[in-house]
Amino acid sequence: MAHPASTANPAPVPQLPPELPLAGLRVIDVATVIAAPYAASILGEFGAEVLKVEHPVGGDVARKFGTPTKRKDTLTWLSEARNKKSVTIDLHRKEGVQLFKDLAAQSDIICENFRPGTLEKWGVGWEVLHALNPKLIMLRVSGYGQTGPYKDRPGFARIAHAVGGLAYLAGMPKSTPVTPGSTTLGDYLSGLYGALGVLMALRWRELTGEGQYIDIGLYESVFRCTDELAPAYAMYGTVRERHGPHIESACPYGHFPTKDGKWVAIACTTDKLFARLAEAMGRPELASSSLYGEQKTRLESRHDVNEIVRDWCGALTREEVLKRCHEKDAPAGPLNNIADIFGNRQFHARRNLRAVDDPDVEETIIIPNTVPRLSETPGRIDHLGPKLGQHTEEVLKGLLGLKDEDIAELKAKRVV
Repeated sequence: MAHPASTANPAPVPQLPPELPLAGLRVIDVATVIAAPYAASILGEFGAEVLKVEHPVGGDVARKFGTPTKRKDTLTWLSEARNKKSVTIDLHRKEGVQLFKDLAAQSDIICENFRPGTLEKWGVGWEVLHALNPKLIMLRVSGYGQTGPYKDRPGFARIAHAVGGLAYLAGMPKSTPVTPGSTTLGDYLSGLYGALGVLMALRWRELTGEGQYIDIGLYESVFRCTDELAPAYAMYGTVRERHGPHIESACPYGHFPTKDGKWVAIACTTDKLFARLAEAMGRPELASSSLYGEQKTRLESRHDVNEIVRDWCGALTREEVLKRCHEKDAPAGPLNNIADIFGNRQFHARRNLRAVDDPDVEETIIIPNTVPRLSETPGRIDHLGPKLGQHTEEVLKGLLGLKDEDIAELKAKRVV
């Protein structure tokens, strides 16, 4: 049987533009796993030089998170540490602290996501580094942010989903709340907000010449994506509960099983869209004013409407349902698993899958391509996640001017 990757027809390596939007910026990624490192990855995809500072023993734990490869580093690492240079420094050693300060003095951005106070304990907190380099921008991501009564608690995306109000809403009514999609969703959301914060801080630095730090709690990124949850409670005391695949504000709006054991998503947020669905179903009378043509009526009869749609979908294959919906411009889409995505024409037309060769893995690795899509300066992926310490000597010599004997001494002391 063919390897899934062999059928992906991934995008060819694009011709690199002469300069990308963030070219000339240097980022130090001293964070771990996903959140702040993801922000650094985004910056790296659009031209910034990213130095991944890791402990000499083991490095970032993301190297062991996920499916291992022949190189021992995981697929998660190879994908998420794209474009970065690995520099090993032990920040528990005074020599390591000095090396880090020297790098920070020549950098624009630092991304970190340790528990608040950790960098301060090592002697490289914000106050120290800002005094050393007033133009420096620091992204700080933690479970609960740098302030507040919970700031010292450990934070993970799963906890952020819970505290931020998202996990409570995921699952079937009156059943155990479930994982809302990816277990690391909160990390990726925080990384996105982090990259946005860095760009705004860069703009402020252009105007004033001053750097600043960005403070993000994982739970805050999750909470910010909960639409009217807060104002509905504040105004009416509404506590939204779990509704499974459906929602309270529109109908039909959810997931429906098909004859071939697959699923489709249908989203009728207006009367006009429901009329299109009724046409696709071959039952235009459903959209009449005497039946379910008005949203208010559909919401009051949501059980009956959902049953009608469920029965229709259940009598057809997924492709048959989608074909009929698309012919009438009714909003519907497949619930894709990753195998579906690899065979999806839209993903290939938009070049959402990118093939990158890694000589150490001895295989072509297929990863998600860069986002967002810029017309004149598209992002790039030069290489996958580096080997531990792969660029230590290059950076210490080229950037800090250390000699071979200096590096040999640091290695002997296990500083790098």
